[in-house]
Amino acid sequence: MNDIIQRANVLTEALPYIQKLSGKTMVIKYGGNAMENNNITHTIMQDIILLKYVGVNPIIVHGGGPEINRTLDILKIKSNFYKGLRITDKDTMDVVQMVLAGKINKDIVSEINALGAQAIGLCGKDANLIQAKKLPTVDGVDLGYVGEITKINTAILDFLAHDKYIPVVAPIGVDPDGQSYNINADTVAGAIASALKAEKLIFLTDIDGIRLYPDKPDSLISSISVEQIHDLIQKGIIKDGMIPKVEACIKGIQEGINRTHILNGTIPHPLLLEIFTDVGIGTMVTA
Repeated sequence: MNDIIQRANVLTEALPYIQKLSGKTMVIKYGGNAMENNNITHTIMQDIILLKYVGVNPIIVHGGGPEINRTLDILKIKSNFYKGLRITDKDTMDVVQMVLAGKINKDIVSEINALGAQAIGLCGKDANLIQAKKLPTVDGVDLGYVGEITKINTAILDFLAHDKYIPVVAPIGVDPDGQSYNINADTVAGAIASALKAEKLIFLTDIDGIRLYPDKPDSLISSISVEQIHDLIQKGIIKDGMIPKVEACIKGIQEGINRTHILNGTIPHPLLLEIFTDVGIGTMVTA
C-alpha cells in the first residue's frame, strides 16, 4: 500500500507544474551524444508524448553530430570544426542534409508514431520554415555552407503544435535561391523558441548541465544568471560545444522565454524529472 501511495504522491507533485504548462509551447533540443542510447531515446519520446497528452505543445529540434561524423568517415570526408561549428563544404553539406533530414528526422518521427502519438518531420526547407543566409566569417574563418537565421516561419509550427501533432525539426536552413545551409541545432532551437515566445526552451545534452568545475559532477549549478554565464565564458569554464547552447539560452531569455534549461539527456525520463518535480536535475538559466 505504501508503494501505491508513493506513486500517488509523485503524481500530485506534478499537478501544479502540469496546470502551469498546459496550453504552453515548449521547445526541446535533442541531439548529439544524447541520442546514442536507443533505450534512453525511448524514455525521452515517452516524456514528450506525455507532455502532449497533458496539454503542453512540445516542438522537437534535433541535431545529429555523431551520426554525421560516422557517415563522413565512411565516405572518407574529413570533419573540421571551429568554435563548436562544423566547417561545411559542398560535399559535407550534402551529407549533413541527408543524415539530418533523411534519416534522423524520420527515425524520431517513427519512434513517436509507434508509441501512439502523431509526429510530423520538417526541415527548414519545408514551407520556408528556417530562412537563412550564409554566416559571415568567424575570426576570419570561412565556415562554408553554414547559415545564419534570418526568419522563422512560425505559422506552420503554430498550426501543427496547437493541433494534435508533434513537430520534429531538422536544422537545415534555406536562402531565397533554394541553397541549403547547415545551422547549429542549438541556435535553431533558440530561434524557434524565441519566435514562438515559448514558455520553456530545453537542451538535452550529454552532461548534467553547467558545472562550476567541468570535471566535477558535484559542482553542478542548478540555477545561473545571464551575467554569471558571461563570466564563466570569459574564464574558459564554458567553452566549445556548450557555447552555442548557453548563447541560445541567453538570447531566449532576452527575447521573452520564461525559462531555459540544460539537462542530461543520457538518463531515463530527463524531461519529467526536470519539469514535473520540485528538485529538478539540470541547470536553469534565468535573467
